[in-house]
Amino acid sequence: MKPRFVRVMLEVAGFAPIGPDNLPVSGGEPIYMTYDELEAFCLIYHEGLNQEEAAKRMKVSRGTVWRCLESARKKVACMLVERRPLVITPAPPPPSEERGI
Repeated sequence: MKPRFVRVMLEVAGFAPIGPDNLPVSGGEPIYMTYDELEAFCLIYHEGLNQEEAAKRMKVSRGTVWRCLESARKKVACMLVERRPLVITPAPPPPSEERGI
């Protein structure tokens, strides 16, 4: 895989929905989002860049940014709708560990 330039590299970060009692609720297996998916999502939705600008910033093609963004959107939507935890990680887990997304 071609290297992608990302600004923030967390060790591993997780987010989980909370219930009315303010305790974490788990609706199933975690969803894993990679650094490049998070970077594309942040550049476009948080910083307001277009895909061409985000591609230049990440030093990849616009198509790569689009694929990262599409994957990130789907994962965030699944996290919200299915009430599943979201884990930001450097690389996706091996296929045997990843379920759903």
